[in-house]
Amino acid sequence: MSELITKKENLKKLLRQVHETPEKVGEIKAAFRHLLAGLTPTMIAEVEQELVEEGLPAEKLRLMCDVHLELMKESLDESEPAGLPPGHPIAILTKEHSQFLEVMDELRRLLASPLQDGSRKRLAELRDLLKVGENHYLREENVLFPQLEKRGIVQPPAIMWQEHDVIRDMKRRLFAAIDRLNSGNEGGKAGFIDDVIALQEFLSSHFQKENKILFPAALQVIERSVWPEMRREFDEIGYVFGEPAPIPHLMGKAAASGAPGAPGAGAAEKADAAGEGGPGLIDLGSGRLTIEQLTCLFNTLPVDITFVDADDRVAYFSETADRIFVRTRSVIGRAVQNCHPQKSVHVVNKILDDFKAGRRHQAEFWINLGNKLILIRYFAVRNPEGRYLGTVEITQDITRLKELTGEKRLDDDV
Repeated sequence: MSELITKKENLKKLLRQVHETPEKVGEIKAAFRHLLAGLTPTMIAEVEQELVEEGLPAEKLRLMCDVHLELMKESLDESEPAGLPPGHPIAILTKEHSQFLEVMDELRRLLASPLQDGSRKRLAELRDLLKVGENHYLREENVLFPQLEKRGIVQPPAIMWQEHDVIRDMKRRLFAAIDRLNSGNEGGKAGFIDDVIALQEFLSSHFQKENKILFPAALQVIERSVWPEMRREFDEIGYVFGEPAPIPHLMGKAAASGAPGAPGAGAAEKADAAGEGGPGLIDLGSGRLTIEQLTCLFNTLPVDITFVDADDRVAYFSETADRIFVRTRSVIGRAVQNCHPQKSVHVVNKILDDFKAGRRHQAEFWINLGNKLILIRYFAVRNPEGRYLGTVEITQDITRLKELTGEKRLDDDV
C-alpha cells in the first residue's frame, strides 16, 4: 500500500512538472519511464482528481490532458476496453466514438466537391444525426459520471463534461453553417471546412481520453452488478445509431421483470420489499395517501420535480412521461453541483447559500429549448419552524400557457 501511495505522489510531481514545462514532455517521459510503465487508468484518474483538490485549476488540467496522453501513451495503449459484449454500456459508448468520427470523415468528403442536390440532402442528414448524438453525452453525464462520482472519481468526469460543452458549442456553429450552405450560400465554405476539421480533431482527442482513461477506470471501479441498471438507463435516454443488442447474460437475474428493486418494478413493490408503505397510508396532514398514489400523483403532474436535500444531494425526481431534462436513477445521492456544467456551479452554489441563509426563498429562470419556452423555478423547502430541508426544482414547458388568451370555463368542456 505504501508503495502505491509513493507511486501516486511521484506521478503527481511528474504531472506538475509537465504543466510547468510542457515543451519538455519528451525529456520528462525518458526520465520517468520506470514510473510510467506501471500506470493504470484508475491511478491516473485518481491522481488528476487529487491535483485539482490541491489547487490546480480544473480548466488548466483539461487543457493539459492531451500532453498527459502523449506522456503515458505506451502504458495506456493496451488499456482501451476490449472483449466486452456489444450491448455493454462501455462497448456502446466506444463504438459510438468510432461512428462519430466516421460521420466527420463523410462530412469532409462531401465538402471536398461542389454541392449537388444529393449531397445537400446527405449534409442535412448528417447534421440531424449529430443533433441526435446529444444523447451520447447525456448518457455519459447522467448515467456513467454519477456512478464514477459515487466511487470517488469526481474530477475526471467533470473535465470530460467541460469538453462536452466545448463540443456542443462547436456543433452549434457547424449546424448554422450547414443550414447556410443548404440555403445556397456557399460563400463561407472554406471556413466551414476548417470548422469540420477542428471538431473532428477535438472529438478524436476527447474520445481517446475517455477510451484510454475514463472507460477502463469505470470498468475497474463499477461493480458488475451495477451495469444492468446502467444499461436500462441508457435505453431510457436513447441512442444515436440504432438500438444496441440486448445482453441477457450481463443483465442476469436482477433485470427479471417484476423482481423487487429491479428495473421496471413498481414503486409500491419496491416499498414492500423495503418494508415500507404497503397497504398503509402516509399521513400528510391535509390528507393520507398510499405510496402508490403519491408516486403516481407526482408522475402525473405537468411539471418535472427534482428535490435536493439539505446536504445538496439529489434525493428524488419525478418520472413523468415526457421529461424536459434527462434524469436517471443513477443521480440519486449525487451532489447537485456535479449535475451541472462547471461554468454554472457558482450560480447553483449562490442560490443554495442564499436559501440556507434565508436571504431568499425562490429563484427562477426561463430558456428557449428548440421551439419551446421552459420555465425553471427553485424553491427553498422549510419545515414549520423555518429549518431548511432542501430545495425543490420545478421545470415546466410554458409554451402553450404563454399563448392563452381570454378564458375557458369548466362548463365549456361539457
